[in-house]
Amino acid sequence: MEGGAGGRTSSALFAGFRALGLFSNDIPHVVRFSALKRRFYVTTCVGKSFHTYDVQKLSLVAVSNSVPQDICCMAADGRLVFAAYGNVFSAFARNKEVVHTFKGHKAEIHLLQPFGDHIISVDTDSILIIWHIYSEEEYLQLSFDKSVFKISAILHPSTYLNKILLGSEQGSLQLWNVKSNKLLYTFLGWKIGVTALQQAPAVDVVAVGLMSGQVIIHNIKFDETLMKFRQDWGPITSISFRTDGHPIMAAGSPCGHIGLWDLEDKKLINQMRNAHSTAIAGLTFLHREPLLVTNGADNALRIWIFDGPTGEGRLLRFRMGHSAPLTKIRYYGQNGQQILSASQDGTLQSFSTIHEKFNKSLGHGLINKKRVKRKGLQNTLSVRLPPITKFAAEEARESDWDSIIACHQGKLSCSTWNYQRSTIGSYFLKPKELKTDDITATAVDITSCGNFAVIGLSAGTVDVYNMQSGIHRGSFGEDQAHKGSVRGVAVDGLNQLTITTGSEGLLKFWNFKNKLLIHSMSLDSSPNMMLLHRDSGILGLALDDFSISVLDIETRKIVREFSGHQGQINDLAFSPDGRWLISASMDCTVRTWDLPSGCLIDSFLLDSAPLNVTMSPTGDFLATSHVDHLGIYLWSNVSLYSVVSLRPLPTDYVPSVVMLPGTCQTQDVEFSEETIEPSDEMIEYDSPEQLNEQLVTLSLLPESRWKNLLNLDVIKKKNKPKEPPKVPKSAPFFIPTIPGLVPRYAAPEQNNDPQQSKVVNLGILAQKSDFCMKLEEGLVNNKYEAAVNLLKELGPSGIETELRGLSPDCGGSIEVMQSFLKMIGMMLDRKRDFELAQAYLALFLKLHLKLLPSEPVLLEELTKLSSQVEENWIHLQSLFNQSLCILNYIKSALL
Repeated sequence: MEGGAGGRTSSALFAGFRALGLFSNDIPHVVRFSALKRRFYVTTCVGKSFHTYDVQKLSLVAVSNSVPQDICCMAADGRLVFAAYGNVFSAFARNKEVVHTFKGHKAEIHLLQPFGDHIISVDTDSILIIWHIYSEEEYLQLSFDKSVFKISAILHPSTYLNKILLGSEQGSLQLWNVKSNKLLYTFLGWKIGVTALQQAPAVDVVAVGLMSGQVIIHNIKFDETLMKFRQDWGPITSISFRTDGHPIMAAGSPCGHIGLWDLEDKKLINQMRNAHSTAIAGLTFLHREPLLVTNGADNALRIWIFDGPTGEGRLLRFRMGHSAPLTKIRYYGQNGQQILSASQDGTLQSFSTIHEKFNKSLGHGLINKKRVKRKGLQNTLSVRLPPITKFAAEEARESDWDSIIACHQGKLSCSTWNYQRSTIGSYFLKPKELKTDDITATAVDITSCGNFAVIGLSAGTVDVYNMQSGIHRGSFGEDQAHKGSVRGVAVDGLNQLTITTGSEGLLKFWNFKNKLLIHSMSLDSSPNMMLLHRDSGILGLALDDFSISVLDIETRKIVREFSGHQGQINDLAFSPDGRWLISASMDCTVRTWDLPSGCLIDSFLLDSAPLNVTMSPTGDFLATSHVDHLGIYLWSNVSLYSVVSLRPLPTDYVPSVVMLPGTCQTQDVEFSEETIEPSDEMIEYDSPEQLNEQLVTLSLLPESRWKNLLNLDVIKKKNKPKEPPKVPKSAPFFIPTIPGLVPRYAAPEQNNDPQQSKVVNLGILAQKSDFCMKLEEGLVNNKYEAAVNLLKELGPSGIETELRGLSPDCGGSIEVMQSFLKMIGMMLDRKRDFELAQAYLALFLKLHLKLLPSEPVLLEELTKLSSQVEENWIHLQSLFNQSLCILNYIKSALL
């Protein structure tokens, strides 16, 4: 679309920055050892990119560039990380950029195995291709019949040169020499599909994980089964062996449990139940260390240490996000460094925009925390609260009592949470007289002082509670505040007003203290949600007809109305200064409305509908959450670090899709171009020298050039040195002496000639300056621009010298003085450089006051100038007086 926005179709105000809260998905992690840095790194997949963490502190080392599709499997050797997406896979160097891409498969790749300078890839059609990594050429291709041998696992057995072991869904295994392209041996297997293959610390021994939950320890040299283990939790997802001297094997399951088996005693020694809430995607024991790295689709990466006497693993370090889509996000505090987020997994978490180590989880809400502690319940699913749908937080009294209040899905009572202690709080707030099951809490707010919580219910009741004691402090309205369900509650910054809105389409203003109704107004449509910007007293209302109304709570009038969304408005956010209102809608757009001008100034389209939007209190980031996404996405505010055009967008503006941060394939390039484009189309406004001939226009010169022209003599006196600088006399090489018997030095001769004068007669030496010559030309052609420009370039002393030189005594003439007065008249006529004309005229009158009355020509010019100056000044004075009067009225009047 070419049009009013200069052809721009993506966001000019917001650029994708990064994603928060994404740590892992269902793709098994990869552990690498860096010989250079002598430490382990773990790489986890997060959709279209992968993260690399230092195992020592689980600090994020690198985020890779994104690939076009979701990554379906990963592998790594000492130098490169390989990631497959669709039927293509790429090699990444330095955990970030793609250096090789391998294309040739027709189906989706699901297995990768590094093999020295080669890499083996297997697709879902059981076609195996061996590639040379650096030339990207095919070395060998093997095809298998899917009905007979569908490859499900691959392994390079230790010390088996050029050989690979393949496992199949049919249960058989094959050992191949890939250099000679020969099938060496076929293992009949156990008639059950193979899900995992893992090399044991002993040579020739391999662990085989089966669909039935069995783990077979098999000697592939003699085709002998050494031992069998069985887990009742479903197929084996991954296997790993300890190599630090303990003969322990760990096996993962789809239930999130891990079984630990002693290979010497051939028995189960421990169970790590609920290590993850979803299937164990991958588990790896670090080489010669008692550390186990696990990841799962619950968006968690955990490191367990085995340092106890019973051989049980305890959680050492972890990185964890939400395991289900988010329901609500809001910035917490005034520093813009923490984002509170609630999710459908029932947890409330805090994510830091600075570093992952500051993240913290406030945990699941429990119906009876004391009972769970007393009975020591391991499985708390039965006593967990349903997911949080709405919450409000205020940090003012967070160190004294609970600072967060939350509504739960389908629940009447609202829970309090303590941010400092990172746990659910002491109270469940609900009215005592209501016992009905179908009434739920629908809206909450906390006062700015942190003392009171206001809760709106689906029955139309709005109650106030004390946050410290949990005591009910009253209700708004006689029976109920609204006839319909309460859609929003808000309290102003001074606890004077409470604003509530209901599904029946009424907006009501209440006195917070005595709970009396002050004002009620009907809305054009039923409201969906409400947001108050406390500092400015501006209230934003998203209505069910997809429009937005903005009210001033002081005047209680609608001041702005915005329309343009094509779907339900999910959330609103104000910028910290209250100038922008940002709305997120089910039509997949995020729009920014400028409140002073009442225009749409920015809009961008996303591939997933935004559910929540919140702006940092410092104004540097916009945070969004989206349908079916587990992460929080940060967008940087471009207007803070570059020039942005805030021109209104046309009504037919069609934005293009912007990729979410961290999922854009070439985001570094795209956004750098994106930030340049608007500044190109938005050429800086070049103001003309005079906007209108009727307007008095000042010059752009600094005050020091004209303000002190009348006080130059005073300034010179102040700056005059007390004594002239003395030049030291240089001693002669041969010091003169007086002839005589006694040698004496000759005294220097002093020049005492009183006749010699140092005063120079200027009248004799005077030459006409450029300024005088321009004034003489002006008398002929009546053009004085060149003369004015010459004066503008001079400093105060130079201007005084030029004006002093206009008199006949100093080399000037009456005609030149007349020309100067005409120049001032021209400046006043055009109303340009107004302050310069006044300053130059004042200095001219001061210097030549004695000469002017004796010259009729000059008197005549001065009379004309006097009337001009008076006319201009009277006009200006009336404008000044009018403005001062209005200002005084605004200051003193009781509005």
